Amino acid sequence: MTVAGRTLLRWLFVLLVTAQTALPALGGERFIINDIRIEGLRRIAPGTVFNYLPVKVGDEFDENRSGEAIRALFKTGFFKDVRIERTGDTLVVVVSERETISQIGISGNNDIKTEDLFNALKQIGFAEGEVFDRSLLDKVEQELRRQYFGQGKYAVQIESNVKSMGSNRVAVTIQIAEGRAARIKQINVVGNKAYDDDELLKSFKLTTPTLISFFTKSDQYSKQKLGADLEALRSHYLDSGFVNFNIDSTQVSITPDKSDVYVTINVSEGERYEISDVKLAGDLIVPADDLFPLVTTGRGEIFSRKEVTQTSTNISERLGDEGYAFANVNPVPQIDEKSKTVSLTYFVDPGKRVYVRRINFSGNAKTRDEVLRREMRQMEGAWFSTGKVNRSKTRLQKLGYFEEVNVETPAVPETPDQVDVNYSVVERASGNLLLGLGFSQTQGLIFNTSVVQDNFLGSGKRVNFAFNNSDVNRVFALGYIDPYFTIDGISQGFDVSYRETDAGDANITRFDSKVASAGVNFGIPVSEFNFLNLGFNYENTEISQDERFTSDVVRDFIERHGKKFDVLQISSGFAYDTRNKALLPDRGTYHRVRGQVAVPGGDLQYYKIDYDGRWFYPFTEDYVLALQGQLGYGDGYGETEVLPFFENFYAGGPRTVRGYEENTLGPEDEDNRALGGNVMIVANAELILPVPFLTDVESVRITAFVDAGNVYGEDEDIDLDTIRLSAGLSGLWVSPFGVLTVSVAQPFNDSDTDDTQPFQFTFGTSF
Repeated sequence: MTVAGRTLLRWLFVLLVTAQTALPALGGERFIINDIRIEGLRRIAPGTVFNYLPVKVGDEFDENRSGEAIRALFKTGFFKDVRIERTGDTLVVVVSERETISQIGISGNNDIKTEDLFNALKQIGFAEGEVFDRSLLDKVEQELRRQYFGQGKYAVQIESNVKSMGSNRVAVTIQIAEGRAARIKQINVVGNKAYDDDELLKSFKLTTPTLISFFTKSDQYSKQKLGADLEALRSHYLDSGFVNFNIDSTQVSITPDKSDVYVTINVSEGERYEISDVKLAGDLIVPADDLFPLVTTGRGEIFSRKEVTQTSTNISERLGDEGYAFANVNPVPQIDEKSKTVSLTYFVDPGKRVYVRRINFSGNAKTRDEVLRREMRQMEGAWFSTGKVNRSKTRLQKLGYFEEVNVETPAVPETPDQVDVNYSVVERASGNLLLGLGFSQTQGLIFNTSVVQDNFLGSGKRVNFAFNNSDVNRVFALGYIDPYFTIDGISQGFDVSYRETDAGDANITRFDSKVASAGVNFGIPVSEFNFLNLGFNYENTEISQDERFTSDVVRDFIERHGKKFDVLQISSGFAYDTRNKALLPDRGTYHRVRGQVAVPGGDLQYYKIDYDGRWFYPFTEDYVLALQGQLGYGDGYGETEVLPFFENFYAGGPRTVRGYEENTLGPEDEDNRALGGNVMIVANAELILPVPFLTDVESVRITAFVDAGNVYGEDEDIDLDTIRLSAGLSGLWVSPFGVLTVSVAQPFNDSDTDDTQPFQFTFGTSF
């Protein structure tokens, strides 16, 4: 029986009770109510009944009022039976409460979380503790079907069972047989002439079955996915000049067994339009000559809704930089059907110029307010600037202390020329105690323990201690950095370390070294994106060798300079950094030039210069091109004729040229082991790909790459024909336990003596 039918029967029952039960009980006489007594209550408080009862003590009561009272109490849904009786001048209301839902059990659901189903049922009033209304079971099943239909599961079966638990309570169990999602059998676009179906369907998330549909589930129909795809289709045409494009209708047909879906989309393309003119109108607070360069399309170009929207955004942000936080730029197209052109006029309404009253922070339970405030480029009491507010947000993100940073700029109530800037952050654990194992194909098993506090006591200072032990290295390190040693942002850092290295286990020429060092360094901000570094470091190095395996290069250097060296190094560097994030950036550039000199007065004199450049270009929403170049050069001077062999550059491996064993490229010794070189050239090109199957991809990255590089010795000519090449796929995961990197690469032009390694991975933290 339908819900409407059940409702009708219930009201007929109410009328029957009113006509047959109430009348005899009251005797048909009017009387003044002296008292009201409620009988039959178990769970519901008497006050609730009195609240809904339309009569009170002192009222005159008769048969009409009796029917009114019964209807009012039935309408609450709390009772399955209501009677009105009279004892003298006392009105007696006898009720029988409906059962309450003591328990709801849902089973058989795999694709939709139980919590989400409970929330959906709660929206229609069906939840534990609520009054049980059997008529709601139909709505429950309808709501659950609606949830599954949205997932494309049209064959879902739902059965409900109600069991009495005593004490006027019931338990409801719902058994779900989800079935499999309906598959897209065919998608047809009808009416398209400018583009064929294959071209249009490239932007669709829904697809017909493919080899990877089992993983991506792109062939599983859902109404939400289709809606998103239709919007993508509309955007494709409107961004390609078809200003009159329209989706006339969409038909979705399901086979009788509810397993396959056919989608037909009927469209009217219209004609392609060009832009005939671009104008600016309204209150041009900023000169038009400054605004026109922000227009992304001009006369003679194809009309694009995306570019029109981008132009409006550009102009709004430019006005925002002048303090007009609520500027509105409205593009108005004038379409000439005869010439198939569009004249665009951007009407500018800057609104009122505003300044910032307060900058507020929330969510920073551990981090001191001053740590966030010193990153602000927008100042309190100054004119509002969109660029400065956004730059401040980026600087907070790059601190690395927060998982999320959001900003809002609400207007101050009753003050039209003021706004507040509210930053809300979600802190991540800045302290890290790590005891763990890692593995590198070069270093073997790595045991490491570290105590790192990036935000020591909420001050923004970094303190770290680390111990690392592997087949190649044994390292002790202690460091401290104060990023705001001065109020102007000059940083100061100290570090002390001790390192023992078995170079032979790192694929390079055999020697052992022990290096103790201590240093101090300063970072000096030159401008918003430019930084200088200056450092001083003392290093004590001791070399040991096995005469049976020592190469001529190592032996000659030791004969000339000995095995123990005290060196004082001065380093200086310049960096330019516009990346949007410290971890896994996807836009911006980074350039760093660094020089290091072992100055006279020490046992060795040499210098090293290196360059590291990185570029990130997002050319679609899902794809980012990342380029990297590394150059290095070093040499000796004074009494040190060559760059010390233990300071050589190396290439090959996961960090330089993948597909080749780590550190193996370049010159070799008599045992065909890598010597490294004083010149390094490395280039990498990566296409950052969307990560399938995951919604939270902030710590995961997948790329397709091409690597190139090599190192050259002191007496070698740099021959670009000897640059080693490789290509492949790589994955990176920043896990709570360390960084996992995996790559599969194919070397292109390896020689017979090269050590190739198509599959490479590392896990853990190395020093």
